[in-house]
Amino acid sequence: MHYVQLRAFHAVATYGGFSKAANQLCLTQPAISDQVRKLEEYFGVLLFHRHKRTVRPTELGEQLMTITRRMFAVESEAIQLLSESKMLRTGFLNIAADAPLHVIKMISEFRTEFPGIEISLKRGNSDTVLKQLHDYSADIGVVATRPIDDTVAIVPLRRDPIVCFVPNDHPWAQRSSIRAKDLTEQPLVLREKGSTTRKRVEEMFMGKNIKAKVVMIAEGREANREAVAAGIGIGIVSGPEFGHDSRLTALPISDTKMEMEEYLVYLKERKHLRLIDAFLKTVDEHINDPY
Repeated sequence: MHYVQLRAFHAVATYGGFSKAANQLCLTQPAISDQVRKLEEYFGVLLFHRHKRTVRPTELGEQLMTITRRMFAVESEAIQLLSESKMLRTGFLNIAADAPLHVIKMISEFRTEFPGIEISLKRGNSDTVLKQLHDYSADIGVVATRPIDDTVAIVPLRRDPIVCFVPNDHPWAQRSSIRAKDLTEQPLVLREKGSTTRKRVEEMFMGKNIKAKVVMIAEGREANREAVAAGIGIGIVSGPEFGHDSRLTALPISDTKMEMEEYLVYLKERKHLRLIDAFLKTVDEHINDPY
């Protein structure tokens, strides 16, 4: 309510006169005098001793100046922060992903271009990622299931084959590929229920009438990988999720086109935010990059 008046007071107290304050604020001297007068009259106080051409703060004016000095210093800090954020020199970008490996390379390149941006990367299933978008705890999401949500913008990232993998001492390790029916009655290590990989595998088994012999459910790719390396069973994952492990051999499934998709998602209402827009430009350069 009194911001303009306090600004006028602070300028007069800082620069030692109404004319100098007017020059600093790009206003007329009468306008500055009027604002200070209104402030004094509203509170019934005297803030300056005025004598001919000299102006000096009263004791109350000195006390007020101590406060306005802090007030406008904080304002200056706020403007500097916003300016730095506008130039993407500072800021925070929150990313939620069902498979973080799909965005690590993008994050690395983004950080190279914008080293002042702090990034948070959290893991969760598709439902969790979408919930975080809608409650604004995440700015960007990466999911394997295409959302049916008109408020969400969707950018297809990848489409990768699903492969099986075995320990290097397994009889299949010398083969270049397998067929889907080879998995019948084989000991399998599958991902947890709710996993998109698990869903794709079960759809394939049903379509090809394959009787699965699941010996272990492993939550997460690390547990899945370790279980297979220990010889518990055969694993099935997407190509990028398998990655590289010198203990294991990946085998394409030659007679089925079983693939995993990944999508980048964000709220349409937030497309104008500079951080999101800048990250989308980085993503655009990496769609369908090989791993």
